Amino acid sequence: MFSALSNKVTAILGDHSNSVETRLEEVCRLLRDTIPYYDWVGFYFRNGDKEELKLGPFAGEPTDHTTIPFGKGICGQVAVSNQNFVVPDVSAQDNYIACSITVKSEIVVPLFKDGENIGQIDIDSKTIDPFTKADEEFLEFVNAEVSKIL
Repeated sequence: MFSALSNKVTAILGDHSNSVETRLEEVCRLLRDTIPYYDWVGFYFRNGDKEELKLGPFAGEPTDHTTIPFGKGICGQVAVSNQNFVVPDVSAQDNYIACSITVKSEIVVPLFKDGENIGQIDIDSKTIDPFTKADEEFLEFVNAEVSKIL
């Protein structure tokens, strides 16, 4: 599944007739619509020089969490740690910001440009513990491709 998706992601991101924002939104929609346990897919980016993330393109239910301070929630922790963060069960996390009561698990993978953490891709799932190493590797690939167009 991920290898076929990789080609589609590359094609979407390589379509220079669309803006970067449109291409990122299309990638979010593709992932949400194709992977059954990806219920919300979005990008957060560092807000200039501020120690916070701002919500970028996403696919899924609107969220109130459009700005996240570094260190707060799963996304904020990834902004500080520069490491992937897989949360099999969000109810077991102390520092979790609930976007929806239906979210059961989350995966966040940092996005690097020229070695600097500039953002991340965030996936919420209504399924407990669906994410595998294959998800992490695929999302790392997605972010590497995204960094090429930023």
